[in-house]
Amino acid sequence: MGLARALTDPNIRKHLLREEGEVIVDEVMHHWVVYALPVLEVLAALALLVVFPFVDLDLAWFPFLLALALLGHAGWKTLANFRDRFVITNMRVFRVNGVLSQNLATMPLSRILDITVVKPFHGRLIGFGHFVFESAAQEQGLRDIRYVGKPDQRDLSIQRVVQRSGLRGPRVN
Repeated sequence: MGLARALTDPNIRKHLLREEGEVIVDEVMHHWVVYALPVLEVLAALALLVVFPFVDLDLAWFPFLLALALLGHAGWKTLANFRDRFVITNMRVFRVNGVLSQNLATMPLSRILDITVVKPFHGRLIGFGHFVFESAAQEQGLRDIRYVGKPDQRDLSIQRVVQRSGLRGPRVN
């Protein structure tokens, strides 16, 4: 059970500056649409496994290996998407991702210059969008956050945190 938990849980809380009073405002996982392609891959693999016994014995290895490869790829993509988290705290935004190795990209709220919310047509229909962060340091792992569910609410959440921190104009009590 320990290995399964270590592979599936990115353990966001270990990155918090608790002694500084940092708390999570929102932890964002990918929208469910990112799992559509892995599900299709699993269905294709199952179809290949159903066909496998009816293929000539000399060629049966091919659909079997193709099914295993599809299952492996679908599992890897699912795990990678599940472990990719975007976190908004009262002090910063950060992103944790990676399966075998873990990447952490962080940006203090004071460095966020602009947030663009991109909502493609199909994203507007099913409720996802993409964030594009503009900051003083352009090259970082937080520039593009893709497939964010409820993007308008999440954008407002970030704007509220920035406003409350006193970084943009006067605080209103």
